[in-house]
Amino acid sequence: MKIGILPIVMAAAVLSGAAFAQTQQPYAGLQTRAIKALSEQQIDDLKSGRGMGLALAAELNGYPGPMHVLELADGLKLSPAQREKMRDLLSAMKEEAIFLGTKLIAEEADLDRQFASKTVTPASLAIAMQTIGATQASLRAAHLKYHLSTLDVLEPSQVQSYIHLRGNSGDQQQRHDHGGRRH
Repeated sequence: MKIGILPIVMAAAVLSGAAFAQTQQPYAGLQTRAIKALSEQQIDDLKSGRGMGLALAAELNGYPGPMHVLELADGLKLSPAQREKMRDLLSAMKEEAIFLGTKLIAEEADLDRQFASKTVTPASLAIAMQTIGATQASLRAAHLKYHLSTLDVLEPSQVQSYIHLRGNSGDQQQRHDHGGRRH
């Protein structure tokens, strides 16, 4: 059975046209965002104090975070005192992250307004970028420092259990010399 070349050429044209349209409109639909640089999910995450992957350097290198430790409290055999300390750390982390996340949203909204109103200048752009960058760094540092604090509360065996339960062990040996204790 012979297949004509015309259907193949037409299919290729349709597929390449779709790919061309996609490359010509990579931001299609983003123009309607309230803040162009942030999705609704990102705004919600920032307002809720969620980690958004900001602490992956800690998490994936064996430094547990308070939220996940609490989620795994039974499996980690946390003592009542450890549970209380984790709740305190989580509460403090959320409070700090929500404050900084809300601040970042406002700063991004201001930058967006400057561009939308065509009032942005090289000087105002530089100020906005310094401000946004500092807030982003503070937000990430807030999440990371609570991973450090969490490590101080857990026993080395609990850290190893955490790594295993979270599936973060990979092929690396997880060891930490922290506060004179081997983790």
